[in-house]
Amino acid sequence: MTPAPLSPPWDVHRLPSADGKSFLVTGGNAGIGYFVAEQLAATGAVVVLGCRDRGRAGAAMAAIGSRVPGARLRHLPLDLADLASVRGVADGLGLDRLDAVVHNAGVALDDPPRRTTEDGHELMFGVNHLGHVALTRALAPLLSAAPAARIVTVGSFAARSERLDPDDLQSLRDYRPGRTYGRSKLAQMSFAFELDRRLRARGSTLLSVVAHPGGALDSLTPPRPGVHAASRGTRLRAVPAGLLLQGKDAGAWPIVRAVLDPRVRGGQLWGPRAFGLRGAPRLEPARAHMTDPAVAGRLWDASCDGAGVEAHLGLL
Repeated sequence: MTPAPLSPPWDVHRLPSADGKSFLVTGGNAGIGYFVAEQLAATGAVVVLGCRDRGRAGAAMAAIGSRVPGARLRHLPLDLADLASVRGVADGLGLDRLDAVVHNAGVALDDPPRRTTEDGHELMFGVNHLGHVALTRALAPLLSAAPAARIVTVGSFAARSERLDPDDLQSLRDYRPGRTYGRSKLAQMSFAFELDRRLRARGSTLLSVVAHPGGALDSLTPPRPGVHAASRGTRLRAVPAGLLLQGKDAGAWPIVRAVLDPRVRGGQLWGPRAFGLRGAPRLEPARAHMTDPAVAGRLWDASCDGAGVEAHLGLL
């Protein structure tokens, strides 16, 4: 028997065609999300940028269009801080199926006081996590209509050192912005791993995958007119940091691979090759506190209740 040919190594600069597919990237107008959208647009897919500000979405689409001639782009008005508005977003997509959603958009606060969303949830937990839980439910019919859709959750290095407190998910007792941000990202990752466990138990073809950008800095990121600019001096001062860290364009690589690579499996974690901080994307082990089923079970129930959605998410 002739052995099956080996798959070629993944090349971040030569992505496979995704013509005929549709992807939604939350927060696709800036930062990591912008570069995820730019790279996915080069595959021929329809790429939808989910964000609040129409003007910033337009600037991002113009920047992508200048680099990817013929890019097929759309803007979806999306405010993850307003759960009522999230529930109806699928109608605004104008698609009959969705091949992947990238849960990327997020808020990171540096200073007190504690702030809340329209629904009264702590802002970072509410936007970064609960908003995406509600979005998953809203998109369930479109994801289910695709033959092998993916939900790609963008995690963070900050989640490594944090632990979830199921009795204080909203940081009512212990609000420190850095810790609360890290816990919100850990909640996203833990929920995504639990989602895949439940999908596998049902024999679903839908995959839930986690990816993180490593250490991605604005100062190491190439400019994009109307979207991102860094002075020459800022870029020069950042050169030493480039030995360990990278720009947001490279930070997008693990996320894009999680969307596109047919070898990716549900429940996996993808990140940069060098110490999880920079370099080409690779599969890496998820830490035990990210996949603890007991904590994830309590988080699941609290998250669905907080997001105002059914525990089956329309998928299970």
